[in-house]
Amino acid sequence: MLETLVGLGAMVVLSMLRVPIGLSMFVVACSGLAYMRGWNTAMASAMTVLYHTGFSYTFSIIPLFILMGNLVSRAGLADELFRAAYAFIGHVRGGLAISTIIASGAFGAISGSAVATTATMAKVSMPSMRRYGYSDELAIGAVASGGTLDVLIPPSIIMVIYGIMTETHIGALFAAGWLPGAVGLVCYLAAVRYICWRDPKAGPPGERVPWRERLATLRGIGPFIVLTLVLVGAVTTGRMSVEYGGVAAAVAVTIFGIIYQGVMGVIALFTLVMGGIYTGAFTTTEAAGVGAAISLLFALARGALTWRSLLKILEDSVSTSAMLFVIVLGAIMFGNFVNFTTMPDDLRDFVLRFSSHPIQVIVAMCVIYVLLGTAMEELSMILITIPLFFPIVVHLGYDPVWFGILIVVVVEIGLISPPVGMILFLMHSLHPEIPMTTIFRGVMPFCFATIVMLAVLVAFPEISLVLPRLIFGGP
Repeated sequence: MLETLVGLGAMVVLSMLRVPIGLSMFVVACSGLAYMRGWNTAMASAMTVLYHTGFSYTFSIIPLFILMGNLVSRAGLADELFRAAYAFIGHVRGGLAISTIIASGAFGAISGSAVATTATMAKVSMPSMRRYGYSDELAIGAVASGGTLDVLIPPSIIMVIYGIMTETHIGALFAAGWLPGAVGLVCYLAAVRYICWRDPKAGPPGERVPWRERLATLRGIGPFIVLTLVLVGAVTTGRMSVEYGGVAAAVAVTIFGIIYQGVMGVIALFTLVMGGIYTGAFTTTEAAGVGAAISLLFALARGALTWRSLLKILEDSVSTSAMLFVIVLGAIMFGNFVNFTTMPDDLRDFVLRFSSHPIQVIVAMCVIYVLLGTAMEELSMILITIPLFFPIVVHLGYDPVWFGILIVVVVEIGLISPPVGMILFLMHSLHPEIPMTTIFRGVMPFCFATIVMLAVLVAFPEISLVLPRLIFGGP
């Protein structure tokens, strides 16, 4: 136990000295292993982690989903989503904020990065909200909270990392995220309505859009539904193999996304990626690759790509992926160090005292995560604690998929929790004229809404488990 606490303290000190968190974990883990087992063991462990993680085929999902998100952002699909949402509900009080949250959730279905979603929607929706007189607090809160839905609505990088580390089925995690994502969306929309009820001037209504223009944003949805049903029927009846069905669907999605503007491209791409995973036409990695390739075609067809912009997209994707990989490598190494200490056994013995009321253990873990999220970078926090908490969860008999959803939700809370929420600093960097105190006040109602969502998911596990059981089977 003492060795782990010393290691955590050393890691915090290095982080305060502005050493990258991934490197801090790696250095502390190597030093701790060297102290306990000698440098030969430390170096052998480091080489094993670097080799097996760096050459892992499964980890290729991460850069592919990041690339897909950057490409669809460049193609302007986020703008189309916001326009469609605004066309239907922008005329109600707080409608622009609601449109931002809905568009962020939809964009999260084709993006794997909460930071990318937040940055994109800030550029798309903040000018409109300011033009219509929205308060900075509501505008910031809507954009920041909407961006967090990206980590819960598949495809989610956090789900991928959790699935790899715990050997939990990634497709099942993706399926489990949908209903909790809907719960989160409802909680955030309720927060917007509460803010507008408390201060009607915070979110004045926008202009009413005629029904002709509203329906125009959905152009192409009818033919796409018909084609989808035909392909599903052909595969179900055995007239077409699942593999050929996946190829036909990829071709059809490309054609529909290029011909039709509006939200058709988002709907088509999402249906292909998620439908391919759930039907078995693609593995998760193959689906990420197909999605990235079709996103590239969308961007080319819309004239949104030049050689310079393509190079910028690739640079951003590589730098983001490299940052995540360094954190993952450092966290795995730190987990190996913790496993050599007495911490896992001490925690297990402590938890056994509450075995008659195991839900209390889950609640305690959630409280710990929420508190840690106010002081630590979220991904590092999760990667450090999963090796400690996951064996306890399994020992208590809880479903790893359900616990994975709880992990994702606490990441959502941490992303917008003062004082170190990553998205808060991102919003300040995008709008430096808005004081940090205003940003903190703006996100607080949405932090509370996310905590309510976490409580609902803890109390009703079936919300997270019903879809995985329907799609993949299981008790």
